[in-house]
Parts: sequence; structure tokens; C-alpha cells
Amino acid sequence: MQEGDIGLEGLPPKEAPTAQAARAVDGEGAPPGGPSAQAATMRVNEKYSTLPAEDRSVHIINICAIEDIGYLPSEGTLLNSLSVDPDAECKYGLYFRDGRRKVDYILVYHHKRSSGSRTLVRRVQHTDTHSGARSIKQDHPLPGKGAPLDTGLAEPPMDYHEDDKRFRREEYEGNLLEAGLELERDEDTKIHGVGFVKIHAPWNVLCREAEFLKLKMPTKKMYHINETRGLLKKINSVLQKITDPIQPKVAEHRPQTMKRLSYPFSREKQHLFDLSDKDSFFDSKTRSTIVYEILKRTTCTKAKYSMGQGEGRKKDSALLSKRRKCGKYGITSLLANGVYAAAYPLHDGDYEGENVEFNDRKLLYEEWACYGVFYKYQPIDLVRKYFGEKIGLYFAWLGVYTQMLIPASIVGIIVFLYGCATVDENIPSMEMCDQRQNITMCPLCDKTCSYWKMSSACATARASHLFDNPATVFFSVFMALWAATFMEHWKRKQMRLNYRWDLTGFEEEEEAVKDHPRAEYEARVLEKSLKKESKNKEKRRHIPEESTNKWKQRVKTAMAGVKLTDKVKLTWRDRFPAYLTNLVSIIFMIAVTFAIVLGVIIYRISMAAALAMNSSPSVRSNIRVTVTATAVIINLVVIILLDEVYGCIARWLTKIEVPKTEKSFEERLIFKAFLLKFVNSYTPIFYVAFFKGRFVGRPGDYVYIFRSFRMEECAPGGCLMELCIQLSIIMLGKQLIQNNLFEIGIPKMKKLIRYLKLKRQSPPDHEECVKRKQRYEVDYNLEPFAGLTPEYMEMRIWYNILRGIGKLAVIINAFVISFTSDFIPRLVYLYMYSKNGTMHGFVNHTLSSFNVSDFQNGTAPNDPLDLGYEVQICRYKDYREPPWSENKYDISKDFWAVLAARLAFVIVFQNLVMFMSDFVDWVIPDIPKDISQQIHKEKVLMVELFMREEQDKQQLLETWMEKERQKDEPPCNHHNPKACPDSLSGPAPSHAYHGGVL
Repeated sequence: MQEGDIGLEGLPPKEAPTAQAARAVDGEGAPPGGPSAQAATMRVNEKYSTLPAEDRSVHIINICAIEDIGYLPSEGTLLNSLSVDPDAECKYGLYFRDGRRKVDYILVYHHKRSSGSRTLVRRVQHTDTHSGARSIKQDHPLPGKGAPLDTGLAEPPMDYHEDDKRFRREEYEGNLLEAGLELERDEDTKIHGVGFVKIHAPWNVLCREAEFLKLKMPTKKMYHINETRGLLKKINSVLQKITDPIQPKVAEHRPQTMKRLSYPFSREKQHLFDLSDKDSFFDSKTRSTIVYEILKRTTCTKAKYSMGQGEGRKKDSALLSKRRKCGKYGITSLLANGVYAAAYPLHDGDYEGENVEFNDRKLLYEEWACYGVFYKYQPIDLVRKYFGEKIGLYFAWLGVYTQMLIPASIVGIIVFLYGCATVDENIPSMEMCDQRQNITMCPLCDKTCSYWKMSSACATARASHLFDNPATVFFSVFMALWAATFMEHWKRKQMRLNYRWDLTGFEEEEEAVKDHPRAEYEARVLEKSLKKESKNKEKRRHIPEESTNKWKQRVKTAMAGVKLTDKVKLTWRDRFPAYLTNLVSIIFMIAVTFAIVLGVIIYRISMAAALAMNSSPSVRSNIRVTVTATAVIINLVVIILLDEVYGCIARWLTKIEVPKTEKSFEERLIFKAFLLKFVNSYTPIFYVAFFKGRFVGRPGDYVYIFRSFRMEECAPGGCLMELCIQLSIIMLGKQLIQNNLFEIGIPKMKKLIRYLKLKRQSPPDHEECVKRKQRYEVDYNLEPFAGLTPEYMEMRIWYNILRGIGKLAVIINAFVISFTSDFIPRLVYLYMYSKNGTMHGFVNHTLSSFNVSDFQNGTAPNDPLDLGYEVQICRYKDYREPPWSENKYDISKDFWAVLAARLAFVIVFQNLVMFMSDFVDWVIPDIPKDISQQIHKEKVLMVELFMREEQDKQQLLETWMEKERQKDEPPCNHHNPKACPDSLSGPAPSHAYHGGVL
């Protein structure tokens, strides 16, 4: 990781999503306004002000918000931002101007500001706050620098769209105040034309939303975590000592012996939670998550004045009144429409530089996101604490995946070394390299290619043995079992993290959040409803009124109103053009991929023919390697380019479908991107593995493309070596170029460009030059967080199809071993045709003979004496009858025997490996035993805690009832002996309650 990558710079902390608008819009920071369910109560608050009353340019007000969902009204306090040293008190933007309220979220908008606006703001005094019955949102701006004031001067004419965006910001911020959030505006920043709205969630809002979201919070109850005992404890202690140098120096990474019992937060049960420090009870990640949920839920019913440019005000007003009826805009819609430019939480501080205060961001940089600690384990708990559970789980998944690749790579190296050690003992390759065999092969192309010696392919044959040996089959089985083991290991690791992070029910909660409609879907529904309403009005306009039957007319009008209020949805009819576009586009792009592969095949054939005419013997002897390497490089470049193009096209195709929820959007995007990128990346590989050399025909009867290009053949040692070259170049090239250049180089370049831009921007005056930037200004200049969709889907959405891919991989491995390698033909020869039980004679058995007199006209070599002698019989790799047979050149019985053995191996291998994978899945439990015991222990402790609480309540109730009963009884004395009848009959009963049930 590095500072410019996802770890610290581009990624917003505390998990809450960010967004950037498509273009900047102009507007003014006007006072909030909009309709309210109840009248707001105003009162002037003097306690936070540091200036005399007559010198204040902005009054300090307090708004008692309306009741929110049946709960007590929350209080939104708006404070003046003027102070002696505001930047120092607010820790340079991390707090409000009072230095006490923490900034939980930032909203950014663009506005126009004239050169003399700041001077004007300083001179003009605010009007009387007690100005009558006008709404508080219309009389008072948000506190903070740069709040516009009523100067009595005529404002310049504004565009309807910009004016509408300003009004929507006013209403939206007013609704946020009603929801209980506290806001502070700052427009006097070093970023010209950009205003910031700081958001703070007070304690009562945090408690309310935590209860709504059912957030699990730690209680006062602590318990011991069961530790391993016996041999496992000793093994863990030894491993801990060995791995101690590569463990991050982070407090959260140390093993814990105590854990707090967690329970969904409830305001009625606040006594269960440790509220000794309310400021740290809800951490920054939780606070920003709560605020973002409020931002998504809070709506703005105002809409744009017009749907297009150049329309009249009368028509605009009509459309505005329509949209007020059916339009609702949350933060996602406001961001998409450009009302706000960005919304993001703040980082905790700087991570590099002199005199930087120690914070979690700096700790993450030192122990996780710099190149010097690449060898260390990840501080996953700290990543989760800073960025949230979603990103923490993603990097935990990456860590497990990287960890599990170590044994796979070790076994792969061992298999490769086995091939290197046995290459000199491989009889088939020795026979191919033996020049005494004097095997003359048929030409590889027509006319220009001549006969060639099999011994010239010695190097290719020896290299093929490195990857095509008996250990390769073992490695294929091992990788299938490795895939099953990896899945089970991640399940167990995820359960441990869920227990440690109290994420029980996390999947269900995240799915519920993803069911929220997308902004684009809401806009499309709004457009459909407006069209529907306009059509209904046109129909009613053309239908003559029935004056004779007024009751019938009233019923029709009422029914029309009911239809307009029906919930509008997008049906398949609305999406049919998008579906048709998707189908045609996907088929076209797949056809483009196949066409490119065909073009590369033609290139290989033409290049082989051209190199065969070269006079240099070294060039002609390395034709296969040269053609294969250059063709693979071409494939690599095309694959990388098309991957980027297909990714953009897949996103565009998904957008025009207008999915309702983010979950549906991600699933459709992943399907399209996976389909297109899979076809693009693996079509050349599948061609070499399963099609090359299968449909070439035979000498004298070859298969041609476009009647000109003869299909290419595999080498005598098979196509497996060529397949390995193709896989190596494509996989390594994609890893180096896409993963390193795109994911590391491009972010570094963007960071450098941003730095140069900021350096070139000269501030207008010395005051702003000296002034230190606020935290929200610095974070606004960071690269926008584009989301985790391409990566996070590997863990979350692909998790359900990884098992299917694993099954498919087993089948593909079976076919590669059977049809691409020579493993099965060697077994068939060894047990059916070998005379002495060895592999001697295997090469000659796989070659067929051809009489050169049977060449078609115009296909024989131009130089038949290139080898120095006349050739009568040449050999080619196939199982066919010899030319002296009655059925010459027909498929021989050996071909059918080998084919039957290959198909049988596919069936046996597939079922055996799948059975072993399912057995591994069954043997390894999804939930570790100690975690299941801890979860059960938590449930028992929770029941005991509530039973004890209930008993305490009952005891208090019984005691209270006893006291009330004693108060109601008349005093017992000698003047009223009837009041104490028990005094004569026996001792008084004891009413003390000791925990019994009433």
C-alpha cells in the first residue's frame, strides 16, 4: 500500500460513501427555507458569543425541532463562527467554531462570489431577529464565515436552474435541522467558489438513530474469552513468537482475553451501557455512518424549474408545482443533480509532516500503507475501526487469499522442479531429440514451407515436459482441493471477525440498506409520473364536460386523482429498449472478440509462412516460438485495451437499465463485466487449449480459412507448451500492467497533478496565503472515492458463484489433461501397445505417414530438396492409416481407443475431485468450535443480565408497593384497636421481598 492508494488518500474514513457531482453549479449560501410540519420556536442564545451584542454580524439562534417520528423534539443549536483564534480552537476544521462539537460530515457546494463580497459581509449588520412571524429558516442563515446577508441591494439575475439548486439546498438543510442535526457553513475558504456545510450529530440524535439502526454497542458487562488449552495453546504460543517480528505494532492487533458483551442500543436501557464518556461512546466511524443514514433519509420536495433550456417561466412554474407533488430528493439525488458537489466524512488528521499529532490515520500509514511494512500482517482491527466493517472485511479477505496462495505456490514450485529433475529421463523427449531417428516431418504450410527434421523441435519437447508430466495431474487435483479449503478457511475467518466485531446480522442489515432506491431510478420514476399526469390532463381537456350529470363528473375526477397517487414503477415495457440495447451490444462485443482472435490466428499463419522463407537457419528453427510470443503480446495489448472499454460499456449498459437498488445495480454490472471480460481474456487461451490442431485436416486434404490460410498445427510435443507461454505472458502482463500501472501508477500520477495544480494556484491576498487550510478543504482536494464495487464484489457477490467456478475449473482441468496434454496417449501406449512396458516407440506410434505424391496441386514445397535429399514419405501427428493401407489416410482404431480413454478420464477425474472437494467441505465446519461456544456463552450471559435486571425491577416494585401499603394503613394505637387485628391473634407477618415473583 502507499499513500496515494486506496488506503489513506482516496478512501474516505468511517465507511460512509462519498460522491462527486458531474459539474459545478453556481449558487449562494442563502438562509435555509422550506415548508415545516410545525412552527419552530426561536430564542436568542448569548452564551457562546465572544463579541458585544452591537458588534455581532450574525445572531446566535437555537431551534427546537419538531417531533421526529413520535419521539421528543431534538434541539439544533446554531453557533456563531467568530472567535479570537477559530482555526486553533476547532483544530483546523475537525470541530465547529466553538471547539467542542465534532464535525461528523461535510457537504460541499459551488457558489458564485464577487470580489467585494467578503468586504460587504463585514460591513453590513444583521436585521432584527424579532421581525414577526416569518419562518426562522427564511430569516437566519446558517452560522459561519461567508453567510450571505440581506444588504438591500438588487441581486443579479440568476439562471432558473441555479436558483432552484439554491432553494433546494435551503430546504434540505432546513430539513436536516428539523431532524436534529447541527450545521455550520463556511464559504470564506482558500478554495474559491466552494462552500462547505459542517454537520454535527448531537447526543440525542446519535442515540435515536442507533436505536433505529439497531447498532450493537458494548455494555458494562465484561467476560473472559475461552483460551485454547493443551497442545493447541503451545502451538499458538510458538507461532506467536515466530511471527512476532512481522506483527504490526498496533494495540488493536494484540490478542484479547476480555470482551464486552454487546447489545443493540436502546434509549430505554441506557443503564446497561458504559456512558461514562459520551464523547467516545460512538466512535467516528459510527457517527459518520449515522449522519449518512440521515442524509439519505432526509428528502427535499422542491425540484428544478424546468426540464429543458429556453422554456417560459409560466411553463416552468407549472412543472415545478407538479414535481412538488411527486418528487423527493435525498442526498444521493442532490449529488447526482449537482445541488451538492460532494459529501464525505473527515480524516482524523495528517499522516505525514512535522509536528503532526498522533492519530489512527498516521498509525495506519506507518504500520499498513507504506512499502516498508509490506511483509507484516495487516492491522485488520484498526482498518475496521477507521474505515468501517465493509472495507475491513474486504482487506481481511485479501489477506486470507494472499496467505492461502503461499502453499499453492510452494506445491507448484515443487511440481516444476520435479519436471526439471526428470527431463533427462523422459523417453519421448529423448526420442524426439535423437537425430539418429531421422524422422522427416511434413511441411507446416503450403509452398513456402519445406520438410523439416523432428529433432529441430527438441527444445520445445524438453520444455513441454516441465509442465506435462505425471506431477501435473497431482497439482490439478491439489488445486481443486485448495479451492475448497480456501472457501472453508475464509468462512471460518469471517465468523471470527463477525464475533470479534459484533457483526451478527451484518449481512441482513447491509441488504436492507441496499434496498433503498437509487437516485437515477427515482428520477426516472418521476419523469414517468409527470408524463402520465400530463397525458391524463390532455385527455380530460379534450373530453367535454357533462353538465347534466355532475355526480358522474365528480366520480371521474376523484378516480383520476386516485390513479395519479398510485405508486409508479418501472416495468419491463419501460426497460425494453434498454434490454434490447444490452442484448445487441453484448452479442456485438463478443463477436468483436472472436473477430480479433480470428485476426490473430491469421497473423500467426501468415507470419509462420513469412518466416519460413527466411534464409537464416536460426530464424527458421525458431518459427513456433517467435510466432507464439509475438501473437501472445498482441493478444495481451488487445485484452488490456478491451478490458477497459468493456468495463465502461458494461457500466453504461447497466445505467440505461435503471436498476432500482444498488444491490441490483451491482449484480447486473458484475454479470455484464464478468461475461465480457471473461470472453475477452480467455478466448485466445481456450483456442490454444481446445481448438488449435484439432481441425487441421491432413496432408493433401487440409482445412483452409477463407480458402487461403491453412489452419495451424500443434507441435509434435502437443500444444501444452504453447498454452503455458500464452498463460504466462497474459497473466503476468495483466498483473504488471493493470494491477501495478493502473492501480499504483495512475493514482501516483493523479496525486502529482493535484499537487502541481494546488502549487500553481496563487491565493488573492497574503492573509489566505498564510492561513492554514482546514481539514475539510484538504480532504476535498483528495481523489474522490470511486467505491469498492470492482474489488468488493470478489468477496461479497462473487462469493456465491465462486463455488460454481471451482466446479467448472475441475471440468476444464480434466479436459486440458485429457485432450491438450499427452498424458492419456502415453498411458494408452504404455498399457496397450508397448512391447516391453516402457515408453520406447511412443513418438513413432503417434505419427502417421504420408506419401508426398498425394499432395494437391499447388501445395507441395517449392524446394523439396531443402534437406539435401529427396523425400518420399513424410510424417505428421495423427492416428491415421498409412498410404499403403487399403483405407489409406482414414482414422485408425488407435484414435478411437485414445478418445475413449480421454473421455473416461474426464468422467473419473471430475467425479473423484468433486467428491474430495465436497468431503473437505463437510469435514471442515463453517463455524469454529471455540467461536460457537463463545456465541452461546454470550447468549447465556445476555439472558442472565436481563433476568437479573427484571428481578431487580420486580424487587423495587414490590418494595414500593409495600411502602405505599404501609402509608395507606391507619396507625395502630390503643385508641383504635380495630386497626391492627393481627396484634391480638399472633405475630405480624413479614412483608420483606427477597426476589420472589409477585
